[in-house]
Amino acid sequence: MWLILTLFSAFFLGFYDILKKESLKDNAVWPVLFFGALTSTLIFIPIVLMSECGILKSGDFIFAPRLTTQEHLMVLLKTFIVLISWVFNYFALKHLPLTIVAPVRATGPLWTLVGALILFGEQLNIYQWAGMVLTLFFFFRFSTVGKLEGLSFRNNKWMWFIIAGTIAGSVSALYDKHILRQVDRVAVQAWFSFYQVLLLLPVLWFVRRKRPERVPFYWRWTIPLIGLFLVVADFLYFYAISEPESLISVISALRRSSVIIPFLFGALIFGEKNVKKKALYLGGILIGIALLLLG
Repeated sequence: MWLILTLFSAFFLGFYDILKKESLKDNAVWPVLFFGALTSTLIFIPIVLMSECGILKSGDFIFAPRLTTQEHLMVLLKTFIVLISWVFNYFALKHLPLTIVAPVRATGPLWTLVGALILFGEQLNIYQWAGMVLTLFFFFRFSTVGKLEGLSFRNNKWMWFIIAGTIAGSVSALYDKHILRQVDRVAVQAWFSFYQVLLLLPVLWFVRRKRPERVPFYWRWTIPLIGLFLVVADFLYFYAISEPESLISVISALRRSSVIIPFLFGALIFGEKNVKKKALYLGGILIGIALLLLG
């Protein structure tokens, strides 16, 4: 059961990236980010209210228990970290091809592992060292492909944005391991969604009202689907890891394979360039990540 849940989670996560790309095309980033977050909030409002009113009981599938002040602060910190990652990723995704963004995003577990080595003193076995070397090798090979398209770390800040967003996402993954041991998963998802809106609202107001020159915002049907697909992907993921017989290493590897979906979409639908080389390097990164997670 947990394996099927993980595969569906990866499916929704893959299309989540495609929906973001489509929503951001020639569009303002901050409103897209805000309304995607607002959709998630609207999904969880009835769940929290029904939990508070006693319609949903403890032990129910989607029951969201009350949180203590300390737990609220923990979720608020998670929200802040995730939003930093999203801001970098959204701006990068708007300006870079999917076939560049997807492989870089695939390296996320590498940076999570580096963080675990530094913070927790974890030890690597030979397979994990091999996976780290392989992932780094193919990651840096992407710089050669980027140069063919005029994208390099020297002249394109968006390349640094996607790396910064990926590393911030890895910090979030490390923090998730900590917070989910102490706080109910449904409550984390619900209040995380609420705090997104609270943090983004003043930023959106400042950017849209106080800046004389701003990119116009266009409403698209893909924008609310961003929030919906993320909620479903995360819910399936959290449910899968809560299964007693589930293997977190296998779940993480399968979930990371979601990058294949936006990569194929960018290659086949958007007609992006140098697909064969990128596919080779993406394959190398995914093999390296598999060694890291399964080693």
